Amino acid sequence: MSEEQLLHKSLQKSHFRRYFLTGILVTAPVGLTLWMAWEFITWVDQLITPYIAAWMNPNLLLPFDLPGLGLLIVILGLVLVGAVMNGFLGKWFTALIEVIVSRLPVIKTVYSVIKQVLQTALTDQSTAFKEPVFVEFPRKGSWVLGFATARDRVQIDQALSQKNMVGVFVPTTPNLTSGYLIFVPETDIKPANLTSEQALKLIISGGLVG
Repeated sequence: MSEEQLLHKSLQKSHFRRYFLTGILVTAPVGLTLWMAWEFITWVDQLITPYIAAWMNPNLLLPFDLPGLGLLIVILGLVLVGAVMNGFLGKWFTALIEVIVSRLPVIKTVYSVIKQVLQTALTDQSTAFKEPVFVEFPRKGSWVLGFATARDRVQIDQALSQKNMVGVFVPTTPNLTSGYLIFVPETDIKPANLTSEQALKLIISGGLVG
C-alpha cells in the first residue's frame, strides 16, 4: 500500500471518529433527558393510575394508554389543594394540623424542618443556592465548592464563641441532596464568582462542566 493510500485511509478513520463523537455529543444529552423524563412520567403513572376508578380511567376505556395521565392528575391535584388552602377553610385546616403536630415530640421537629426548607427553597425571594463560595474542607489547602446558606445567626456565633460565622452547605457529587453543613468564619470563605447554574453544573459533573 502506497504512502498516499495510507494517508487517505488515516484521514477516513479520523473523519469517522470525529463524526462518531459529534453524533454522541448531539444525541446523548437529548436522549438521556428524554429517557429520564419518560422514566419519571412512567413511575408517576404506575403510582397514580391504579387508584382511578375503572369507569373514568382512560387507560381502561381506550385501546391504548395515555402517557402522563398520572402526572397530570398530580399537577391538577396540587393546584386544587393550593387553591383550597389559600382560602379561609384551608388556613383553618392548616392551623389545626399544626396544633396537632406540635403535640407530637419527634414528628413536630421533622414537620417543622421540612416546612421551613420547602418555604425557603420554593419562594420567589429565596436565596437558597444563590451564593456559590469556596471553602477549605476537609483540611487546609483543600478547597471545595459550596453554597452560603446561613448568615447572621447569633445563636451560632454564641455557641462557637466567634463572630460572623457563615453556614456553608457542601453538596456531594453527583447527588446534590446529600452533603455537609459546615460553619466557618466569614473571612475564610471566598466568593466563587460563578452563577448558581454554573456551580451546580460543576458539582454534578465532577468538574467536567461548569
